[in-house]
Amino acid sequence: MASLAGELSLARVPALLASADALAATSPLSLAAVTRADSAGLAFLLELSRRARGRGLELRFTDVPAQVGELAGFFGLDAVLGLKA
Repeated sequence: MASLAGELSLARVPALLASADALAATSPLSLAAVTRADSAGLAFLLELSRRARGRGLELRFTDVPAQVGELAGFFGLDAVLGLKA
């Protein structure tokens, strides 16, 4: 199982984009080690989902930290990302 770790923030997302295609093809993707996310991190998760769908795949996120889930919920994206049951 692939995973993301550390912050998903504006400072880090540009570097993560280099691995976006590989991450989008890996499901499930664990977020257990994500320490914090901001709107750029949320946009990155959306981009991973978009790339997966473009390949006919469904990317599933697991072990979603509460802060990430709350941020996605605040923007109404928890269902879009599959974070809401």
